[in-house]
Order: sequence, then structure tokens, then C-alpha cells
Amino acid sequence: MLVLNRFVVPPDTQDGFVLRAHAALTALAERPGYLSGRLARAIEEPSHWTLVTEWESVGAYRRALGAFDVKVHATPLLSESVDEPSAFETLASAQPGGEVVVTPSDRAAEPWR
Repeated sequence: MLVLNRFVVPPDTQDGFVLRAHAALTALAERPGYLSGRLARAIEEPSHWTLVTEWESVGAYRRALGAFDVKVHATPLLSESVDEPSAFETLASAQPGGEVVVTPSDRAAEPWR
């Protein structure tokens, strides 16, 4: 599962944002089921940032959100993200040089298949 939170951060508040994002990433990284995460900034538009985390499952992510440190360090930051869908299930993946591996959806019928 991939979680993508986008932010628009005014230049005069970016230092504080980065510190809070590091604290959020640290809190999330300590939770069971966390696979990876990164904080990234758009090259073309430096006020646009994203916090990307990858999780074993939807359940692992939801349980992580209930942890005290996550509530203190990540939830306030995540509430400032752009209001749009942020949690995505992985339906296909490929390793470098590898074939595409299709993963079935956890959702009901998939009309796009």
C-alpha cells in the first residue's frame, strides 16, 4: 500500500515544515508494517512537497495512525496536506529488469480488468 500526501509550503515556513516532516517520518517508520518512506520536493516548483510512505497493508497503516507518537508528530502534519485521496493499493509492480507482477485488489469487482 502506498500513501502519498502532498503539501504546498510557503518559502518562509519551509524550515519548520521540514523539521516537522522529519519527526512525522520518524514516528511512522517505527510502526509495524512500515516498509519505506521519503520526503520529496518538486524540482520545478519548490513550494510543493510530498511525503510518501509504503506499508505492508491497509490495516498496518490504519493501526499506525492510532499510535501515540504518530498522533503527536504525524497526524498534525498530515492534516495540512492537500485535500485529495492519499492511500493507494498497489495493483502492479516491477523490479529493475523484472516483469510486471499483478496483485489482486482488496476491493470488490474491478471494472477496469
